[in-house]
Amino acid sequence: MSKRAVLEVIALGVEDAVAAQAGGADRLELVTDMAADGLTPPVENFVGIRAAVDISLRVMLRLADGFAAGDVDELVRVARQMRAAGADEFVLGFLDEHGGPDLAAVERIVAELDGCRWTFHRAIDRAADRDALRKQLADLPGLDAYLTAGSPEGVDDGLPTLVAEAARSGEPGYEPRIMVGGGLRLDHVPPLRAAGVDAFHIGGAARPGGWAGPVSVDAVREWRVALDA
Repeated sequence: MSKRAVLEVIALGVEDAVAAQAGGADRLELVTDMAADGLTPPVENFVGIRAAVDISLRVMLRLADGFAAGDVDELVRVARQMRAAGADEFVLGFLDEHGGPDLAAVERIVAELDGCRWTFHRAIDRAADRDALRKQLADLPGLDAYLTAGSPEGVDDGLPTLVAEAARSGEPGYEPRIMVGGGLRLDHVPPLRAAGVDAFHIGGAARPGGWAGPVSVDAVREWRVALDA
């Protein structure tokens, strides 16, 4: 079985997607509006990117900044629309007013996904109790990854949490893969790989010119080489 680490890159459009795949990305997270930390892209973006690359695509289901679900009926409608367009992997995650998982919202959306694989995103880093959240979500179909920095402040602060959670892999609630993202740097890779982490998520790190510029093939390739070392 391959030990190759998964490299996921944020893509805002076709140009990003093509560059990320050329640099060695295994998967793309499709979003729009990074000023709001990534919202659901137009379905046309998904269709165009799906036609341009042949790697896995995870589509963000999120309507507004923050971790409240908001209009769940609209999220369900958007999920249905994306599924009809061919999307089969997703990213979502919502908290209630107490910092626990918004189970009512998540369960409704996951039911619409009908078994598709999905990532619970960085809402876990704002949860009141990370362990309790994992256990509450453990039986939801399709959940195969948590996108997390280990802390709301990023990987620098969250590294001890990430290492501790990686050591619990396979325990109830800890079966989904840890995908590290959020202030992730290349110097974080060796300790995370040593801890058994095998999935990494980059956005700004793939864009030397900032979010106003496109994904750089060379920047993605640098990450690919580091992860394969």
